[in-house]
Amino acid sequence: MTDAQKPETVTLYRLQACPFCERVVRKLREYDVEYRSRFVEPLHSRRDIVKEVSGARSVPVLVDPSHGATLSESDTIVDYLDSVYGGS
Repeated sequence: MTDAQKPETVTLYRLQACPFCERVVRKLREYDVEYRSRFVEPLHSRRDIVKEVSGARSVPVLVDPSHGATLSESDTIVDYLDSVYGGS
């Protein structure tokens, strides 16, 4: 597979030790989805990068450029991963 054919990497905006973020990480690993973590500022008011990406400052936020998806809220992200990567 050439670089041009490789799917773009999923990015997960997250906090250290965030249980909602860890739930998404477990699901990404379950489906063997290649991703990169972007750890964000713990202080809510300083999460400008998250606001730029998703319109809000809460995490987790998942960006899947291969499918044109930007999602927030762990329930929504897990449902998305189940439907897109779960094979069912």
